[in-house]
Amino acid sequence: MNDHFAALPSLPSIDYSQYGEVSLKSLSANQVIGGKFLSRNALLIPHVCHHDCVDISTLDEKRREWNSVFPEQKVTMLPLLIKALVATLKVYPIFNSSLDDSGKNVILKHYYNIGIAIDTEKGLVVGVVRQCDSSSIVDISEEISRLSIKARSRGLTMEEMSGGGITLSSLGDLGGTGFTPIINAPEVAIIGVSRAEYKQCFSADKQASIRYMLPLSLSYDHRVINGADAGRFLAEFQRQLNAESLFAQITKS
Repeated sequence: MNDHFAALPSLPSIDYSQYGEVSLKSLSANQVIGGKFLSRNALLIPHVCHHDCVDISTLDEKRREWNSVFPEQKVTMLPLLIKALVATLKVYPIFNSSLDDSGKNVILKHYYNIGIAIDTEKGLVVGVVRQCDSSSIVDISEEISRLSIKARSRGLTMEEMSGGGITLSSLGDLGGTGFTPIINAPEVAIIGVSRAEYKQCFSADKQASIRYMLPLSLSYDHRVINGADAGRFLAEFQRQLNAESLFAQITKS
């Protein structure tokens, strides 16, 4: 990693105090270590980011119905996104892969471990929810909660942060209409999720309706995935988010 950075010109050293009063704040160990890996990933992986909005109106209605009936087992949108993502990965397995060391072969993963970005006071960490294909929505929801609480208190183990196939980075209700997430190598793709909003949409016959639209930002490794793949992948993701099979999983979780 250092060999690649050594060839780059260093940033100039500036005395900012010449412009006014300043103070110094140390980065956390998480931020220092994570920053090095983010820099490496941004530099060595040819990123392309594909943006789209998907209609989650019906899915959100089903989720709210579930939460009103089972308030002790409330479900956020994230575990539903994970279940739809797993179904999408089964259709397009190249997104659940890694390049081998030679850069000439792709290792296809036949397991479905999904990374989730967790915001903590000490910086961003990625916990891995394992066996998402065989876990219920409630099971995934509980595991997300467990990983998030542990990440913000004691910290996650290397095992809890390893073995992911693709990562979801959700801003939740913080806002934004899109962003460009950096791929969590050795994965080949990451999905950024921004805040859903009600928007006026038009059908093919130009009929207007208000729909609950979720912005998605799919960053992918262009050595492995091309733009057409990305477009098809997000189209399939939207189909899975509106599939009766996903709605059925909510009612039987």
